[in-house]
Amino acid sequence: MSELILHHYPQSPFAEKARLMFGLKGLSWRSVLIPPVMPKPDLTALTGGYRRTPVLQIGADIYCDTALIAHRLEREKAMPALFPDGREAIAAALAQFGDQVLFHNSISINFQPDAVAARFAELPEEVMKGFVRDRQALFENGSARRPPVDEALAQWPVLMSRLETQLERDGEFLLGEEPSIVDLAWYHPLWFMAANAAVAVLLEDYPMIRAWMARIADMGHGASQKMDAAEAIRIAQEATPEDLPEHGFVSTRGLTLGQSVTVQATDYGCDPVAGKLVHEEMDEIVIAREDERAGLVHVHFPRVGYRVDVA
Repeated sequence: MSELILHHYPQSPFAEKARLMFGLKGLSWRSVLIPPVMPKPDLTALTGGYRRTPVLQIGADIYCDTALIAHRLEREKAMPALFPDGREAIAAALAQFGDQVLFHNSISINFQPDAVAARFAELPEEVMKGFVRDRQALFENGSARRPPVDEALAQWPVLMSRLETQLERDGEFLLGEEPSIVDLAWYHPLWFMAANAAVAVLLEDYPMIRAWMARIADMGHGASQKMDAAEAIRIAQEATPEDLPEHGFVSTRGLTLGQSVTVQATDYGCDPVAGKLVHEEMDEIVIAREDERAGLVHVHFPRVGYRVDVA
């Protein structure tokens, strides 16, 4: 079995979501640190231009977006389940709310000038400016709406009060007595808030939320070992992508296998990735691409939130 390799950086909220997936499932993995801003040449060698964090690598298969990473890890180790049996639809829907509504509100609050200054207090001003420019570019040309900071600040107590009330009345986790993908998707925007002294005060009035966050943090990140990017690329170059199902090809655009296509996110980070369509089913799109450093790789995307077009 090929090693699980996560390309990430420590401060990324979605990377924290993925790291906690490893912790919940008790998985071992290799950690490749990537830059928080573009350019990311080593990551690009594997993804073809997908720039969002994190990315999961298994041999020559590259999985983009934590929504798809969650399903791939579920296939790797079924229990404990990220998507509880019989509650898959509600788990996916609630996780999407955390990844979108809670995340974008937390980002707006964290991008107030005083919050940005606090986050980068010990770094040169040019680093802060470069990060802000990169994030502005990340959200260009997409459909994602980051609420204005005054709107986010007005909504935040409403969102937190609802969560506080549910935790007080209905078990230790959001779907009951066991953690799930919902907890991880709602946790990572709050984790991002808690890590910034300028805005962490917005969590202080919610003792049930803080206790819930402590329970999730206690899951840990599984067992990880460092790996450098060159080694990860070598592994991809020497590996062969996993066999794809011979059935289940379902193109919503009338595309055919082997056709040259681009795949891109529709909400933010909308950089297109070009390759040949090798598989498409109800919830996944897979393209093959050749890279002079990584060789032949299959890049996997979720269907929801992404589009595939003729190149």
